[in-house]
Amino acid sequence: MADDETAPGATESPQGGAPRGPAVPLPASEAPFDAIGLARHLLRTIRSGALATLDPQDGTPFVSLVTIATDVDGTPLMLLSRLSAHTRNLLADPRASLLFSAGGKGDPLAHPRLTVTGQVAETGELRIRERFIARHPKAKLYADFPDFGFFVLEPKAGHLNGGFAKAAVLTAGELRLDLAGVETLVAGERGAVEHMNADHADALALYAMASGAEPGPWRLTGLDPEGLDLMAGDRTARVLYPEPVREMAALRKILVAMAAQARQPTA
Repeated sequence: MADDETAPGATESPQGGAPRGPAVPLPASEAPFDAIGLARHLLRTIRSGALATLDPQDGTPFVSLVTIATDVDGTPLMLLSRLSAHTRNLLADPRASLLFSAGGKGDPLAHPRLTVTGQVAETGELRIRERFIARHPKAKLYADFPDFGFFVLEPKAGHLNGGFAKAAVLTAGELRLDLAGVETLVAGERGAVEHMNADHADALALYAMASGAEPGPWRLTGLDPEGLDLMAGDRTARVLYPEPVREMAALRKILVAMAAQARQPTA
């Protein structure tokens, strides 16, 4: 029986023959596909995943389903109840991992997934709350309950399975964006998000469809130096800029250019 560790790294015959043997996951920088880009795409587009923690009594792994958002740099964010078993585990031992799985039709092992390992810490930062609730609006109903709190998973490493015969390992620096020098962009993010949603919903729809998404009432949930995070109902879309941006003036110019490009008949 194939499993998540060996199947993606196996070299399989295109005609469905027996695998020729497992392939060792390569460093992301050496992988024959865009491992860093795919890993970051999974981080930004998947809104729920499996959280693995350790039972403090005997070290037994405990896995549960949680909702996930990301910080500006891509750090995974969670809203957890202190009454839950996984939160009690984390308060005793912060080591954890999160599985981001794209899913899809057919063989589930044929679709990309990413495991991020690291340590979890609670945070009271307002910006974290805003980004999480933008991604999970219904969470606003219970986010302020006294037993709930926001937590971040500080990545240590990532293990990417991009589908059969595609595997790579990533460092924390490859998973997250370097935010040095983009402080004004981070500070202005929430205002820019509100402005785009209020006044430029048509442009957001163009960005989403230009990235391959279906039409829908797309809204912006967050932005960062690499791209935009969009959502329509339960659907998500990640829109990358033609080039990274580091401040608001450059962001405005590039969004105008992207909208103009998307309106071209050949776009």
